[in-house]
Order: sequence, then C-alpha cells, then structure tokens
Amino acid sequence: MGDARDNEAYEEELLDYEEEDEKVPDSGNKVNGEAVKKGYVGIHSSGFRDFLLKPELLRAIVDSGFEHPSEVQHECIPQAILGMDVICQAKSGMGKTAVFVLSTLQQIEPSPGQVSALVLCHTRELAYQICNEFVRFSTYLPDTKVSVFYGGVNIKIHKDLLKNECPHIVVGTPGRVLALAREKDLSLKNVRHFILDECDKMLESLDMRRDVQEIFKMTPHDKQVMMFSATLSKEIRPVCKKFMQDFLENETVSVRLFSFGVENSEWRLCSFGFIVLVWVSMFRAILMFHSKTHIFEEKRWTRISPMEIYVDDEAKLTLHGLVQHYIKLSEMEKNRKLNDLLDALDFNQVVIFVKSVSRAAELNKLLVECNFPSICIHSGMSQEERLTRYKSFKEGHKRILVATDLVGRGIDIERVNIVINYDMPDSADTYLHRVGRAGRFGTKGLAITFVASASDSEVLNQVQERFEVDIKELPEQIDTSTYMPS
Repeated sequence: MGDARDNEAYEEELLDYEEEDEKVPDSGNKVNGEAVKKGYVGIHSSGFRDFLLKPELLRAIVDSGFEHPSEVQHECIPQAILGMDVICQAKSGMGKTAVFVLSTLQQIEPSPGQVSALVLCHTRELAYQICNEFVRFSTYLPDTKVSVFYGGVNIKIHKDLLKNECPHIVVGTPGRVLALAREKDLSLKNVRHFILDECDKMLESLDMRRDVQEIFKMTPHDKQVMMFSATLSKEIRPVCKKFMQDFLENETVSVRLFSFGVENSEWRLCSFGFIVLVWVSMFRAILMFHSKTHIFEEKRWTRISPMEIYVDDEAKLTLHGLVQHYIKLSEMEKNRKLNDLLDALDFNQVVIFVKSVSRAAELNKLLVECNFPSICIHSGMSQEERLTRYKSFKEGHKRILVATDLVGRGIDIERVNIVINYDMPDSADTYLHRVGRAGRFGTKGLAITFVASASDSEVLNQVQERFEVDIKELPEQIDTSTYMPS
C-alpha cells in the first residue's frame, strides 16, 4: 500500500509550514445556522450501529476497538452519509477523520478505473495516515482500492499505478495530485466526494488554495464537499463555503381535487370560497355517492444549506483529559530540565516540539547521546527518511519524538500521552494543535511548556485568555494518575 513508493528518491522540495502565522478560531457553534449548546468531550451512549452503516464497516469498527461515536461523529455522520456538504470544526483527537472515512466508504460504489473520492491534506505524513485509515476501515470491502499520492516519490510510479490499478479513493497533497491531473494521468471527472482535511491551513495559503481550486474545477459540479479542522477562523469560513452548494431534497406532495357529476355533466369544485363550502354542506350525501377524487403528484424541492458544526465556545477546544503546566526557566536551563523531566515522568510516548529544523536535529542528537530512545522528524529530511521515522515512532519502536510543527497538526499517535513545548509556539492556535497530540479521544495526557522569555509569557497568557484554561506552574511532584491512562 505504498511501501514501494516510500522508498523512492527525494524529488521535490518539502512544503514548509513552520513559519506561517495561523488564524485564531472565533467562537460559534452552529448546525445549519442554529446554536448547539454541546461540548465535544462527552461520548454518546448510542453506538455506530445506529447509523445503519454497511455490515462490513461495522465489522471493521469493532475490530478497531471503537464502541461509541464521539459527539462530532454523532452530529456529522448521519448527515454526511446522506451526501450533504459539511464544514466541521471540532477539537483535536475527537475522530474527525473517521467522519469522512466512514461516510465516504458507506456511500461509495466502486467502478473499475474510476476515482470516486478525493481527499486532500497539507502534509505527506498526514496523507499517509489518512490513507491508512481508509485501508483499515475498508478491510472487509475488498473491491474498494485506496492509494496515496504525494511529492518526494518518483511520479512515474504514480502514473503506472493509475494506469494499471486505478484506485477508487485517492488521498494526496495538492501539488502531486494537480501534477497528475494536469497530465491526464489522474481523471477526476467521476469524483463524487471532495474532502479537505486541515482545510484552514490549505486555504489560508494562497499558493495552496490556488492548487486546490484548480483541482476542484476538474471535478464534477454535482458532488459532496466536506471540510474539517480544529481551527476555523471567521475569515476562512466564507472561503470554505465557496466550495459548497446547497443540498436539494425532493419530496412528493399529493394534491387532491374533488369533482361531482350529474347526468354526465361534471362540475369542478375549485376556489369558489364561501359558496363552495355551502354547496359541500348542503349536498354532502350527493357528493358521497357521485364524487370523484383526482390525485396529482407534485415534486417540491427543499433547499438545505451545508451542515456547519462549530464549537460554541473556544474554551471547549482544549481537550478534556489534558493536564497543562508551564515551567519558567532560562534558555540555558532547558536541556537539563528536559533530561530531568524525561527521567522523572512516566510516559508511553512523548513528542517534544521545537521551533526550527536545526534545533530539532541538535536536541535529538543530545538526547540520543544521553541514551534516551529518541528520534526526530523535520522538513529538512528526504521523504523516504521522514516516513521511515514516522512509522518507527507510530509503531512504538522509539518512545521520544523531537519535531517541528510539521507534525503539529492532524498526526495521530495513539500512545502519545505527553507533549513538551521545548520552544514556545508563536501563536495560541499553534499551541492548541501541538498539545492536541496528547489526550486524544477523551484519554488522559500531559502538556508541559517551557517559558524562557517575555514573548513566551505573552503567548501563554493569550492561550489562557482565549481558551479559558488555567495553566499552572509545574509542581515538584505530579500525580501520575492525572496523565497516565489507568
């Protein structure tokens, strides 16, 4: 499922999003424009069977260990499987990926040589991860084929795959997908489902938005569009809606006309107002014996706007099971403090975020020299090396990952229960995405942030004010049960 492609030579420049400023989400929670006073922490008592999914999908869900849908899944999936366009903002780790994976697999009817669904995302690691989710949930749908396309892989391999074994679902980054579509190797004329993950990141970047728009124009007008992110600013929401159209629902209405006949002459009761009412009351008996009912069916269309789900309060964007602390220290004290924390804390896996490629490489080198099981990922690596390290960490071969913001969005590693901000992120939005790597889907987690300057303190204050969270200084002793799964 892409192993051969993973080992190809690095060809294209890696897209680097680390220096971009991100927008902060505005408060608001709407489903079709109406406020929804719900959080995204609770797990519904209903099960996935309530969605009337295919038996093959339900079997794969059980195999994956999922019992109950999260609130975002409960809100979105029933509408998504009906083909409605969806814009969804919900906190990290609450199963947004499963919404579009399950709803797409539920609706898709595989046709040989036709791409029916297209999923675009902003990084290659995220594309690889989404592809694996499609593979996992389509285990019992052997006729449904999924492939992932991104740069850094010899494009000839992708062209050969499309020619010889065309997938029904394509996951990829905009640059590579557009290149294949322009050269007519990838046909998008049969796409029925168009999905953007981390849509704000893709549409805020004008260059990437241009690529997405060009790809979008190559797909049919009549298709389902779904967009997802943990952060959707007020400015980007209208941009998302431009890709969508109203959902038309038709209903058949029966229109009854009554008539009565006397000696082959037919008198029709129309809109005579009061006179007709008098006639009906006076000759009720006659009508019972001589009346005729004409039934006409009229099709009427109801216009439904795209489904919008936004959290109603920015405070609810932070994860329920996540404990957050900060440590004030100087730049020179960071390495020693990090070593002490890694020695003292109980953890499954840790992600340590830094602000640059050079710092990621140097910090990882230092940790390895201190005999910590560390690995690093950053945009300065070849695609082959990046994916090899990503898979090594995801499979648990390494317990510590040093990374830039390249893996700050969307990447889901089940065992991660601690995030350390070695360098303070440049915005509250970036902070939210980073710490969202721990405490996913209602599990426990711990986030520790190093504060080494006045600007660091300012960002921390912004986080606390915006998301209404009280981040306290790390105590001398921290109860392991507050961040370790029981």
